[in-house]
Amino acid sequence: MSLLEFFHLKESPFSTTVDSRFFYKTQQHAEALVRLKHAAEHMKGLAVLVGDIGTGKTTLATRLLEDLETEEYEAALLVVIHAAVTSEWMLRKMALQLEIPSPADTKIELLTQLSRRLQEIFESGKKAVVLIDEAQMLRSRDLMEDFRGLLNIELDGRKAVTFILFGLPELDMVLALDPPLHQRVAMRYQLTPLDAAGTEAYVNHRLQVAGAKNALFKPATFPLIARYSQGIPRLINTICDNALLEGYLRKQDRIEPDLINEVARDLVLAK
Repeated sequence: MSLLEFFHLKESPFSTTVDSRFFYKTQQHAEALVRLKHAAEHMKGLAVLVGDIGTGKTTLATRLLEDLETEEYEAALLVVIHAAVTSEWMLRKMALQLEIPSPADTKIELLTQLSRRLQEIFESGKKAVVLIDEAQMLRSRDLMEDFRGLLNIELDGRKAVTFILFGLPELDMVLALDPPLHQRVAMRYQLTPLDAAGTEAYVNHRLQVAGAKNALFKPATFPLIARYSQGIPRLINTICDNALLEGYLRKQDRIEPDLINEVARDLVLAK
């Protein structure tokens, strides 16, 4: 009998890969999504969402992209993978995502192509929205100046593009590399860790999506999960995933507080 069969689950509830089906709208995540959609709908120019590692920024970025209807938006999601990103790399990625067929090689030509493409999108009746995840790694004043230059493009009294940046709290310092750009931040929201009640709701939501019919974690486990994870969803997933594995190996069909303590020690989360 497999782990999923033992707990009567259809799939793993605590995978750390992003899956919008498991998106749980805590009050702050729901509010963040509303604010970001408002920024996109009204073409605010520059919106910022920050949070510590594992608080759900990438999940929100993915969910927001899914919620931006293709009939109304020309939307793209870029993920920064290292801190050595150049202006040319970023502009080319942006150009490809916005369906510019043959992005140029030079920065000036790329900016010209993007300007024309933004005008085409505007004339088609759509709104151009570019989401950038892990934006704190864009540690270049040149890049910040490029964003500002694109934000300066206005068509019929409206911003030609809205950038929505997702990153660690240090993103504020990155934006400050170009003070005029920093002043253009029209909306900023910061995610905070979940409390014990939020942790319980989060865990039970993921279990329900995965097909759980019974409560697999005893109530006394949730304050412990919240404490050891510090309310960070990614760590909550890790703790709960390990707890289910240990429960399966020991043939315990409900997770006890002692098992959470043991898992936290094994993961070096107990202090």
